[in-house]
Amino acid sequence: MKTPVLETRRQVMAAVSNAFPGGMDCAAARLGSKDKRLENQIYETAGCKPLSDTEIFVLESETKTEHLPDYICAMYGGVFVKIPEARELDNVDLYQRSLAASAQRGALDQMVASALEDGEIDSNEAKKIRALHAKYMSASLEAIGAVIELHKARA
Repeated sequence: MKTPVLETRRQVMAAVSNAFPGGMDCAAARLGSKDKRLENQIYETAGCKPLSDTEIFVLESETKTEHLPDYICAMYGGVFVKIPEARELDNVDLYQRSLAASAQRGALDQMVASALEDGEIDSNEAKKIRALHAKYMSASLEAIGAVIELHKARA
């Protein structure tokens, strides 16, 4: 399942670096820099510019995370939906994607029910509901996209 959407680019850079196999030291080595420089890039200290989108993409390609596109899409009020390639898909995969979407829907419904127990939805509950809804929509669109990709007519 997807992790929560991070709220700042700094959080994105830190999460991606820490998720890298071997941690921040190995992430820095993968980018061809020292770990202290990577830390300075994450926190924009010592005159270092932040990691570029390309550098974050390199790290996310290996960590199999999607923090940067999730963050950018959320800035625009949208959700990131990864469209799989047909060669990656089979019916078992379609079932797993459908199950993941159902689980996200269940989490959303539980949060709404919990929030309504006192008869109103406060701002913190609304934020959680919106985040869960975005995750559900992304999982649902991904599942539908996978079905279409696997079964589309070939020319």
